[in-house]
Amino acid sequence: MDLTHRPRRLRQDRVRGLVSETSLEPSDLIAPIFVDATSDERLPIDSMPGHERVPIEESVARVEEVLETGVEAVMLFGIPESKDAEGTRAWADDGVIQEATRQITAETDAYVITDVCLCEYTDHGHCGPLEEELRSEGREHGERCAHGHGADLTVDNDATLESLDRIAVSHAAAGADMIAPSGMMDGMVGAIRAGLDREGFEHVPIMSYAAKYESAFYGPFRDAADGAPSFGNRRHYQMDPANAREAMREVRLDVEQGADVLMVKPALPYLDIVSDIRREFDHPVAAYNVSGEYAMLHAAAEKGWLDLEEVALESLLSIKRAGADLILTYFAEDVAQGLSRNR
Repeated sequence: MDLTHRPRRLRQDRVRGLVSETSLEPSDLIAPIFVDATSDERLPIDSMPGHERVPIEESVARVEEVLETGVEAVMLFGIPESKDAEGTRAWADDGVIQEATRQITAETDAYVITDVCLCEYTDHGHCGPLEEELRSEGREHGERCAHGHGADLTVDNDATLESLDRIAVSHAAAGADMIAPSGMMDGMVGAIRAGLDREGFEHVPIMSYAAKYESAFYGPFRDAADGAPSFGNRRHYQMDPANAREAMREVRLDVEQGADVLMVKPALPYLDIVSDIRREFDHPVAAYNVSGEYAMLHAAAEKGWLDLEEVALESLLSIKRAGADLILTYFAEDVAQGLSRNR
């Protein structure tokens, strides 16, 4: 028996770390924060244990809790005080994200990224104003409005671009360090880049949700952000989970329009997409370890089936190994603390 090659030699305790190919650091992680303009107290999110909505007045304290773990960046999501068909509170000067961003950037050293989308702000829960769908003869019907409207409806892409421009500029004016459009509208990066440059925010980078899939893993987030669609689904604008080549096309278009960071969402079911983007593009790659990925590990741990700390770390390490430079995750604080303890 020829045992010249013994890979186990490099798995011994004193050398294992020296030859480890992938490392995870708190600085790789981004912590999501939900800011709620409708409440004056913190509200636990039942489907996401350990997370809560915080009122604007508590946003600084919440971010300081994140910073204490070694995580340096946060992503802000807002629950507005009111909603309408156009989502106009999304770009209001006194909107929930605008107010929270001003306070956080004034009082902390956190790197503040803001989610730019309309689903939390529209009364129908879709990612932009609606229009009647144009379809050819024999084409499958679109989503029928549950409020008795007789038309087949979809999001008006080009009207939404105008709104995204206004939202991004309002966030930058409030002090956001980075803008992250998530609506999967055609041309969204170009529209936002043009708006930011026009208003003197050339220095503000864009992290595009470049390959965002229409996924069943988003359920807990939609509870947390009060952003579930009131009718239909988002198949008209989010990507088909079956498609990989299409993701490369989407990402390439965002690169051409000026995206600085490229995000894949969700993360774990789409590690092949993360890896493909890492090989194809030189831009930093981000991955969103979404609410469903978080919740299912918590549920298994509550049953005693998994060690939560171990599987959380392994999950994030696999995302990093696939090629992600940055990971947006609800495990950010817990994993960062674990990494610090184990040093």
